[in-house]
Amino acid sequence: MDVVDFYTGSWISDDRAAVRRVLAPDAEVEWNLDAAVDDEELVQTLHRIAVFADAVTVVSRSPADDGAALVYELTAPFGTVRMAEFLAVEGGRVTEVRQVYDVVAVDRFFPGLYDH
Repeated sequence: MDVVDFYTGSWISDDRAAVRRVLAPDAEVEWNLDAAVDDEELVQTLHRIAVFADAVTVVSRSPADDGAALVYELTAPFGTVRMAEFLAVEGGRVTEVRQVYDVVAVDRFFPGLYDH
């Protein structure tokens, strides 16, 4: 299993320890949610999605030599949200995570997702 598949499978199955193992200690993390983000907030938000969602499905995966671009469907009890994620991998670790959420749908179907 490659690093991208391991990372994706780990967060979807809510294995926070495995996600932390594959994230580089100095991983760069960015998203378009209205909240500050670092690796710990990323792990906690992915945990909240995994626990709340009825299903998380990878609907598209575009591999590159140094990572991948993924599109997910996050199905909640009242609707579905799409999220795009861009991962960079180096030395067997995820070194960059860029996430783009449909924030209108997130606020509607995943209330409080990124509240502290």
